[in-house]
Amino acid sequence: MSHSHGGPTADVSVRIAWADDAASIAGVQVRAWPALYAGLLPAELLPTDVDGVAAQWRQALVKPADARHRVLVALERNRVVGFALTSPAVDPDCDPVADGELAEVTLDPDERAKGHGSRLLQAAVDTLAADRFTRAVTWVNAGDDALRTFLTDAGWAPDTAHRELDLDGTGATTVRQVRLHTAIG
Repeated sequence: MSHSHGGPTADVSVRIAWADDAASIAGVQVRAWPALYAGLLPAELLPTDVDGVAAQWRQALVKPADARHRVLVALERNRVVGFALTSPAVDPDCDPVADGELAEVTLDPDERAKGHGSRLLQAAVDTLAADRFTRAVTWVNAGDDALRTFLTDAGWAPDTAHRELDLDGTGATTVRQVRLHTAIG
């Protein structure tokens, strides 16, 4: 049987992350964060040590805090180009049985606008539905128009909740976030 490369989707996929993906996920995160937090975080607070970040990921992948803490990776051939995290929602006004959270969708900065984000988002929603959540929530930096537009185009809507996130633990660096939600399942 010959493999035809008929379409652009032949070599892209999304799957649940394995412990072996830790270093690749860490690499995406370390590359993506300077852009995500530009103007919000001083550069010295951004992680640059891929090995240190990878160790944290490996721990999380090997021993998740909860069975419903999932890490999904977007692949191009066998290369990790993005990741998403899903879990029960932890906000006080959320129901941890019914409400799942899309905790993060991060793409390698060089891999944007190739459809990976849409595939990851769809896989994350499918995963939340499989974990029997009926609503998904996610927090978006108020100034991140690109992510907010991406999500609203996919059917998410603001639910009026907002928060100030303390980025460095001192209260000196905060970012305003808005919560979006969508019905699933």
